[in-house]
Amino acid sequence: MTVARTIVFSLLFLGFASGAFVLSSRYFRSEEVIRAEGRLSLYRSTVVAELDRFSHLTFVLARDPFVIETAAGGPTAPLDGRLASFASQSGLDAIYLMDFEGLTISASNAGSARSFVGQNYSFRPYFQDALAGGTGRFYGIGATTGLPGYFIAESVVSDLGEALGVIAIKIDLTRLENSWREGGEQVVLTNADGVVLLASNPDWRYRTLTPLDAGQRAAIAEARQFPGQALDPLDWREGPGDSAVIGGMEVIHLASSDLPHGWQLHYFASVDPVATRSWLATVIAVMIAGGVALVFLMRRNAQTQAALTALEREEAELRRAYDLLAVEIDDRRAAERRLERTRDELARASRLAALGQLAASVTHELGQPITAMRNHLAAAEMGGSERAIPSLAGLVERMEGITRQLKFFANPGEDALKPVDLVQAMREALKLVAPNLDTHAVELVQDLPDGPVVVQGNALRIEQVMVNILRNAIDAMEDGDRRELTVRVGSAGGLAWFAVADRGHGLGQSSLLELQEPFVTSRESGQGMGLGLAISAGIVKEHHGVMTARNRDGGGAVFRVEIPLAETTEEAAE
Repeated sequence: MTVARTIVFSLLFLGFASGAFVLSSRYFRSEEVIRAEGRLSLYRSTVVAELDRFSHLTFVLARDPFVIETAAGGPTAPLDGRLASFASQSGLDAIYLMDFEGLTISASNAGSARSFVGQNYSFRPYFQDALAGGTGRFYGIGATTGLPGYFIAESVVSDLGEALGVIAIKIDLTRLENSWREGGEQVVLTNADGVVLLASNPDWRYRTLTPLDAGQRAAIAEARQFPGQALDPLDWREGPGDSAVIGGMEVIHLASSDLPHGWQLHYFASVDPVATRSWLATVIAVMIAGGVALVFLMRRNAQTQAALTALEREEAELRRAYDLLAVEIDDRRAAERRLERTRDELARASRLAALGQLAASVTHELGQPITAMRNHLAAAEMGGSERAIPSLAGLVERMEGITRQLKFFANPGEDALKPVDLVQAMREALKLVAPNLDTHAVELVQDLPDGPVVVQGNALRIEQVMVNILRNAIDAMEDGDRRELTVRVGSAGGLAWFAVADRGHGLGQSSLLELQEPFVTSRESGQGMGLGLAISAGIVKEHHGVMTARNRDGGGAVFRVEIPLAETTEEAAE
């Protein structure tokens, strides 16, 4: 009977341990998949941004008078120097001009050991596409340098519409590999044929995810896309769901196919953390179950011996059982506290993952107009028109400053503090929201002092806080009958302050502390991410200031920000 009972208990123990391991493995694997999806989204955005970074440059160069003159038979030496300067300043591998037969007549690397001048690239698909009137795009190993790159080409046309040649640029994408490798990631970028173009592991480059057929190999050979490469299949196989085996090791595999040219980005994540945490959770569960079983067995033994022992021994056994139960309760409470901490950490991790995706999206969306503006600036410089350059350059600097603000959450207080006039900062902020004021027909009331009100801070961040509060006030009055915006700036008691009052719907039942929480917003769905006041509160705190808000008599809200005056800030720092 005892042996049979032991076998039953052993089977129950194994079943419980196996079930705990399976459930914990599924849970922790789902968490790893969520993290991998966030990383894949970020890397996809960086690849797209890198491909689009110089997408407008060939269009501008094809219309450059110097390029057209050289393509029409003019001297090449002036254009060689001009292209070399452009390539050096923009960080491109090369810029080169070919005639309509594909012969390179001018290049940024003219005179170097690996000069493109004199080389014929008519066999390249990007040359053929550009000469046909489109924009040629191609990735391959350079026929002259032996180094891989991404080529973009545009046809050069005379004033009469005659094709004179093709202007092309070569972009080095290997720094993407370096960033992946330095981050300890396993990332692979493949083309439409499944050939690995970039990989965090150099041994995977120019391998194929699927075997190439004869037609694919013939097309690659004709374009001389990967000369000298065997294009052997990669040692990997795709498993069910989001699993794969690469190099004999099981990994989590996610892929993104919404890239230009039919490219795919593959992300591989190790399953070792899943196994480690699953075993740890299983051990904890078994220990708890074992403790419960031990208490049960001890109680059974105490009941069996109760009839054979004296009252003193029974009392001692009961006291011992009570002590063990107290230990079990303490263990359970500790486990519950650990579980609560784990839930909080997972919630924070989810918010950080969402913020990472948002940061990547904002950086990508702003990166294209910035690049376009810079290209137009370059076109303006080449065309000799410089009247619009200062204003366009200012807009580019402001947009680049906005992208730098995303670093605030990771490294606040990085920029040095300088004297900032709150009056001038408010005027700049009002200029930025002037279109919003006109659109919503808002009456602006200004109460600004004649003299400066100077604090120690970062002008761009202070203007960001002002613009955010002003736009919130304008949005709050969007559906109101009375649209009046009052702006004041002043100083008192060693503090500089500015206040913005509106006639909108007010704060309602929300407090300023609630509105400052990330992802909390009072606007309609799709009208805001709820990050404005959170970022503004962090900027104000960084400047040793305080932001307050209250409902306004007669309807509306008043936001007030106080920052120490410049002399007060310096004394506090000393």
